[in-house]
Amino acid sequence: MPIDPKVAIGAQLPDRTFSWSASDVLLYHLGLGAGSTPGDQTDPNALRYTLDDAHLQVLPSFGVVAPTFHETNPPPLDLPGCDIDLAQVLHGSQEVVVHGPLPTSGSAVVHTRISDVWDKGKASVIVQEGEARTEDGDPLFTTRSSIFVRGEGGWGGERGPSTKVALPEREPDADVSYATTPQQALLYRLCGDRNPLHADPAFAEGAGFPAPILHGLCSYGIVLRLVVDALLDADVAQVRGYAARFAGVVFPGETIRVRAWDEGDRVLVTATIAGLGERDGAPVLADCVVTKARGEG
Repeated sequence: MPIDPKVAIGAQLPDRTFSWSASDVLLYHLGLGAGSTPGDQTDPNALRYTLDDAHLQVLPSFGVVAPTFHETNPPPLDLPGCDIDLAQVLHGSQEVVVHGPLPTSGSAVVHTRISDVWDKGKASVIVQEGEARTEDGDPLFTTRSSIFVRGEGGWGGERGPSTKVALPEREPDADVSYATTPQQALLYRLCGDRNPLHADPAFAEGAGFPAPILHGLCSYGIVLRLVVDALLDADVAQVRGYAARFAGVVFPGETIRVRAWDEGDRVLVTATIAGLGERDGAPVLADCVVTKARGEG
């Protein structure tokens, strides 16, 4: 079969050495819509994402894309024991934990392995875990991600865990929105993800979508930026970890609505589409949690 869990689970992927600069950080933040609100060009908090001075900060979600930021080809899927096609794949979930504020430039090595393969019936889920360390060996960040491979389930494997995050039964502490732009995916793809699903209408149609969709990791970063700005004093140093499940798609031009509940040591978040018609309220991210550093709040 196209996925052989006996080969895949535990397989180590080749180590990847990577570097990034302040220019990469700026491009990433711009790809998430930083600086796009009227007045952002003079707002000190907004400029912490978009001006390369001593106050520049790095959203922790940048750690997820930093190892592949300079890639110009579609993401490879040459995973051990996995013979799969890019058109079958959707991002399932993503988590990042930072071991302190990420520097605005540097070099690191990431060690990645396939930790699990789950059988969801109509799809398989491949889970990867990565650990990035500086050239001196200090821990920088860890990631855990899953991809859905459509049409490759039903082989009799375990379904895997299903963790749901219960939201408080009260009004959210923040209710904010961001209107994505028609070119959002075309800009964000310059951050190292050239998957044609996000740019090529014919490829998107072949994958079952009426038009190219926004990168899941772009939505992921947008939501974190909105939460940091709304509830964490626009200070990324207050974030220790960030995890979310990709629950639906965003078409460039749609508006993402974020509701967030501050629970002291963490912020619980839901993200949906805000608009007219049947897409209003459609899920974007679910089971979304921002863990605070040092228990702020």
